[in-house]
Amino acid sequence: MKYLNFVLIPLLGALCLWPGLPSPLALIMGVAVALLLGNPYQDKIKKLTPRLMAISIVGLGFGMNLIVLAQVGFEGLGYTIAGITATFAIGLLLGKLFEIQRDVSLLIICGTAICGGSAIAAVSAVIRAKSHDITVALGTVFLLNALALMIFPPLGHHFALTEQQFGLWSALAIHDTSSVVGSALQFGPHAVEIATTIKLARALWIIPMALIIGYVRSRDNSADAPAGGFKKPWFILGFVLAAALMTWVPSLQPAGHVIEMLAKRAMVLTLFLIGTGLTRATLRAVGFRPFMQGAALWLAVSSLTLGAIAVGWIG
Repeated sequence: MKYLNFVLIPLLGALCLWPGLPSPLALIMGVAVALLLGNPYQDKIKKLTPRLMAISIVGLGFGMNLIVLAQVGFEGLGYTIAGITATFAIGLLLGKLFEIQRDVSLLIICGTAICGGSAIAAVSAVIRAKSHDITVALGTVFLLNALALMIFPPLGHHFALTEQQFGLWSALAIHDTSSVVGSALQFGPHAVEIATTIKLARALWIIPMALIIGYVRSRDNSADAPAGGFKKPWFILGFVLAAALMTWVPSLQPAGHVIEMLAKRAMVLTLFLIGTGLTRATLRAVGFRPFMQGAALWLAVSSLTLGAIAVGWIG
């Protein structure tokens, strides 16, 4: 029994590759095994997960049309800027209301505004955030991501959203790309296309956002100079190149669809691995007030975005 987790985690990971296993169940399995038995592969999985997610996203590009992606991305530019601005405004207000430490509040806001853990990692490098602050922000975003993955598809059906509307809503209101794709996978293929495109276009804002925050922080006499340097989301370029290849070399599309199918299963495996990262230590690190800020901000963004889609302001 003591070493059950050493065997169970690889077995459950392999099970995630089965086409019949849904993405929410994969995440739940990961969380359950980590909390009940522990995760002896924590360090290895922490390194593997972002690489697997990047590969999965590039693989999804092999099932998409670049011309359609460009149209969707261009149409979403206006409400992406408006959404990021509104998220920062509401987040800063909530941070003051709940009296959250400045760096923790900023990281939670960035994770909500752009793309969860990737944005938190980028901005934390720029502002030289403390390890504990990063853990709190990542833990908060993780819990909300897990919740979104389970409740967004039922809510989408409840409100009778089309695949395009649901893809747009999930891309704008769910933090991490993995959970966005995982939710859209449950709704339909067109939802996946819309959600992935909008979310990756939004992820590009990591770079200007980190640069702006670094510049502002560097002019703040009470803060250290920015550390500079952060991981760039190169997988977005791979996604675009894959879509371009499928668009302009139609003879490769049959092979592309096979790669896309494999990428979807790899994304489900990614969600399982992410779930195994929720340890008891992470739960203890996430305080009540930071979680309340993150939850309130997420609910505000989700509600406002859904309302804007319902009345036709965006879509």
